[in-house]
Amino acid sequence: MNPHDGSTDPNAPATPSASNDRKLPAGIWALGFVSMLMDVSSEMIHALLPVYMVAVLGTSTLAVGIIEGIAEATASITKVFSGALSDWLGKRKLLAAIGYGLAACTKPIFPLAASLDWLIAARFIDRLGKGIRGAPRDALVADLAPPHLRGAAFGLRQSLDTIGAFSGPLIAIGLMWLTADHFQAVFWVAVIPAFVAVALILVFVKEPPRPQGLRRVRMPLHRDELARLGTAYWWVVAVATIFTLARFSEAFLILKAQSIGLPLALVPIVLVIMSLAYSLSAYPVGILADRMDRITLLVLGLILLIAADLVLAIAPGITGVGIGVTLWGLHMGFTQGLLAALIAAVAPAELRGTAFGVYNLVTGLALLIASVIAGLIWEMVGPGGTFLAGAGFATLAMVGLLLVRSRLEVP
Repeated sequence: MNPHDGSTDPNAPATPSASNDRKLPAGIWALGFVSMLMDVSSEMIHALLPVYMVAVLGTSTLAVGIIEGIAEATASITKVFSGALSDWLGKRKLLAAIGYGLAACTKPIFPLAASLDWLIAARFIDRLGKGIRGAPRDALVADLAPPHLRGAAFGLRQSLDTIGAFSGPLIAIGLMWLTADHFQAVFWVAVIPAFVAVALILVFVKEPPRPQGLRRVRMPLHRDELARLGTAYWWVVAVATIFTLARFSEAFLILKAQSIGLPLALVPIVLVIMSLAYSLSAYPVGILADRMDRITLLVLGLILLIAADLVLAIAPGITGVGIGVTLWGLHMGFTQGLLAALIAAVAPAELRGTAFGVYNLVTGLALLIASVIAGLIWEMVGPGGTFLAGAGFATLAMVGLLLVRSRLEVP
């Protein structure tokens, strides 16, 4: 049922047969592999880019930080407008393909760039592409997936995306070893999966037909349209924001590993461990979310985050870091795809692009605030204080979630 008007969901299949009842559409799998391949390409470059900029081009670390901050802010802001545009057009695939295409076209610039200006331009356009594709792609997943399989659909896409996130750095490390630290050679290899991803979305992802009678949206970001998103949607956004405030940037996991004396060359392995736990858990949790209470799964995710913070704050040595980052990755698997599925469930079908755009912007700002707070605590108290504070924020988030669960009206 559509929670907004009590009618049948226009995207729901007529009467799925028993054999197809739990089968995800091919388009969902294709979008998952598109995300995976683009992440492989991007992370091969991003894993080496800061070092390349500093060691080869002589860029300052301050400049690297400013460039990265501007790039990520650009992606977050663009998502709002691209999501709204997809609602206005009534088309998702076009914008998603343009976003992936822009990102792919920037990849050859990285091995060819002879100056910092070119790298800044490529990084900016790459993140612009990410912003353009993000909300329309998530809305497309929601449009393609039967309502009773949305948890599995978002979990699968998140799992495949995260496989790309940890495969890219591993491939980059291997290629750097094989090529005797030849940055440009690695960057050229990264071009290949990016263009394969674009080919996949163009050929194998089909835009579903627009349901008859679905309202046309003329001004998606007008306050009247934002009000149509509904109370349940804004509660989900509020809960997701509190979740994000309790979970600061994964950069602090790297800093924690460095603080215990892990060799610099091995420090990135903590993100590989986290991403592996994330990717292995997101799809199974998504399947569970279609069969049991989703709020219970979110509570379990927060319990995992609290456990991760406590282990990282208290447990000594490499073993403590390994257990902590694994629990952190499991927390991500229990929450990120599920929150996206909740947004898809409570937002009106004609405003899903706008819904995902606003959600991504708000949670992106929350992550920035959380990371600034974590950095301040780190400077004043140290790593232990930062992770203990994270456990405290996560506990408050869990209490808040339990208090407002009845208001979410999750279908």
